[in-house]
Amino acid sequence: MARISNTIVTILNIVSTILAIVAIGGSAKLMVHSSTECQKSLQSPLLMTGAVLLVVSLIGLIGSCGRSNFFLYTYLILLFLSILALIAFTVLAFLVTNESAGKAVSGRGFKEYRLGDYSNWMQKHLVNGEKWNEIRSCLADANICRRLSEGAHQSEVEFSKQNLSPIQSGCCKPPTYCGFEFKNATYWTVPKSGPAVPDSDCLTWSNDQETLCYDCKSCKGGFLANGRMEWRNLLICNVLLLIIFMVVYSVGCCATRNNRTDRGYAKYRGYP
Repeated sequence: MARISNTIVTILNIVSTILAIVAIGGSAKLMVHSSTECQKSLQSPLLMTGAVLLVVSLIGLIGSCGRSNFFLYTYLILLFLSILALIAFTVLAFLVTNESAGKAVSGRGFKEYRLGDYSNWMQKHLVNGEKWNEIRSCLADANICRRLSEGAHQSEVEFSKQNLSPIQSGCCKPPTYCGFEFKNATYWTVPKSGPAVPDSDCLTWSNDQETLCYDCKSCKGGFLANGRMEWRNLLICNVLLLIIFMVVYSVGCCATRNNRTDRGYAKYRGYP
């Protein structure tokens, strides 16, 4: 039984070691070849994740292959802390993304998003200050709005029927309530009488294709709406990961217990 549990722990840690090396390699590749601020911002999280996973996996391998309870106990403590962290993150993700957002616009196939519809935590930690400058750079690098402007010859009616993503709706066009005149998907003109609503987003809009509404509250709202959907999917992954970690933790506990039993049996039989 000890051999089986140790073998399972060994196999699982070999897989996690390979994943850690891939993560570290990906970070090194970004360090050498990244050309944008968006890509560079991924280096540190990827490297940190890979390094932590590598250390934990190596400790697990030493413990399972050498049948060393000291390393197995250390591995189990780190795994237990990881389980607690996952539980905390899962609860946090559920709480901060529990509110629904996105307002349907009459006669339009897309929704529009407001920054105030999201939790204060998401506003403060995801789209404030320098963080938004990095995100803004990422959105511009991704050419999301440029792809939308490829249909430059479409009419306003055709454009209004499009199912825009939250980011396209919030960042690539002015809010509908501004009352701007449509020229194409990313080019809108202000009526001679001015914006229909003296809202800051209406004043922030620019037809400069590098600016558009990237600095608008609606863009931040669209980004958070997109993030909310991704976090909801991440919640499912977290639950599955928690189950896997708990199974590994249980197997690791079996390995340490069986190692103790085998050693006690060996001493009883007079083996060293």
